[in-house]
Amino acid sequence: MNCIPFLAYDDARAALDWLSTAYGFEQTALHETPDGRVAHAEMRFGDSMVMLGAAFENDWGMRTPRELGGVNQGVYVIVDDIEAHHERAREAGAEIVRPLADTDYGSREYMSRDPEGNIWSFGTYRPESP
Repeated sequence: MNCIPFLAYDDARAALDWLSTAYGFEQTALHETPDGRVAHAEMRFGDSMVMLGAAFENDWGMRTPRELGGVNQGVYVIVDDIEAHHERAREAGAEIVRPLADTDYGSREYMSRDPEGNIWSFGTYRPESP
């Protein structure tokens, strides 16, 4: 079984570009609505994936951080070269909300916010497989 996070963005096209530039994700799929919005997109980072699309009225109540006035979830991504990744994100304008640091559980990690307010954590911590 896989667990794949999915996020809604007001400007999903800009998010695709930004996630690629700042965090190193690679776009692998893009599906549009008839009016040209991003209905569904997939991005990969190593063996991991995240899905995203344009925010729109929906029946399940999903909202962007801007609409919520806060964040109610985050995404954690395992990175081998955390120092280089942190620098890449910082140079691309990511808001660093928790600086790069060592943790008491053996990880080196940082937390950032993307331009639409989603929280992303990157670190070296690798949980044990089930």
